[in-house]
Amino acid sequence: MRKRRFDEKRDIKYEIGYLRYAEGSCLAKAENTIVLCAVTFEEKVPYFLEGTQTGWLTAEYALLPKSTQERTIREIKRGRPDARATEISRFIGRALRQALDLKKIGENTFIIDCDVIQADGGTRTLCVNASYVALKQAVKRLLQEKKLKEDPFKEWIGAISIGIVEGEILVDLDYSEDSKADVDMNVVATEEGKFIEIQMTAEKKPCSKEEFEEMLSIATKSIKEIIKEEKEILAREGI
Repeated sequence: MRKRRFDEKRDIKYEIGYLRYAEGSCLAKAENTIVLCAVTFEEKVPYFLEGTQTGWLTAEYALLPKSTQERTIREIKRGRPDARATEISRFIGRALRQALDLKKIGENTFIIDCDVIQADGGTRTLCVNASYVALKQAVKRLLQEKKLKEDPFKEWIGAISIGIVEGEILVDLDYSEDSKADVDMNVVATEEGKFIEIQMTAEKKPCSKEEFEEMLSIATKSIKEIIKEEKEILAREGI
């Protein structure tokens, strides 16, 4: 049973620098959802960007085998890519690319690895938030090491899920809510409230224009709170 208000997101706890060898990393917890995001910096770009003086960012997302009640089979055992993981990887990559001026990183690539340690709804949006924080740490380190000449960040971004469950709009759905939602939506936006990505699916029945606009309004409010928290944790870490 939900203990939060309909427009109240879960508290997010960030542990920056969780991994020793990554340029940037972050373990993030939103109640029972836990993700670990790591940043790798490679001094090369995909072939289609060679000679363009432009960099790239890509992401990979995966559920660890026992992050859910039923064990998730590893891709290497399945013998083929997981379609859901591929779609979420692209979602995270698109979101984070909008936060950067890729020309400012030169012909270099950021690879963001997102592993879900425990899933209880909202894994893709928590990965966006944790990856953004990890990327901030990585950029600071790379500037100090002179591997980057200037700060490439142009936007603060955040992400949140929202949906309609039994006729009520709820923000930041956990699994018990998501699994019975009439409508499910994931939103990525900037600090100014400009939208980067909106994914909405009518799982059981369509929503009205008024419901859609209300969901966007509540999601935008939550994202502003997330960005405020990102700034606070990064400031505490001196980033």
